[in-house]
Amino acid sequence: MRVKLSVKSDYAMRAVLDLARAHPSGTVQRVADIAARHGIPPNYLVQILMELKSRGLVDSVLGKKGGYKLAKPPAEITFGDVLRGIHGEVFDTPALANGQCPPELHRAWTRLRTAAESAADAVNFQQLVEEGAEKERMFYI
Repeated sequence: MRVKLSVKSDYAMRAVLDLARAHPSGTVQRVADIAARHGIPPNYLVQILMELKSRGLVDSVLGKKGGYKLAKPPAEITFGDVLRGIHGEVFDTPALANGQCPPELHRAWTRLRTAAESAADAVNFQQLVEEGAEKERMFYI
């Protein structure tokens, strides 16, 4: 089975990871810089960051040195939080809202949704930052 997520979710994950890496220093990241580092169209990135801001995941800082930063520590933001911030759900299927879906299929779809949500919520951005830092350390040995 292939579950396909949008490029928007990929871009959102890249942006949040970028902000998570900058979080310890408290540095505000400019949209143009994030976009350039990750190959994201800047105008699209602004829309994504505004959605994440409305969900309380990122904050914006106005002014000449403005940009974006995480609204809370990376350990408190999960993959699931970002997916819900972008798509409203981690996993959804029309079958769950279809009254004609056989009960046994509905239960199977519900189990799949629960598993996807659990897996997405088990990964936080602090873990990803540390995993990336460990990989970098190994590269320089």
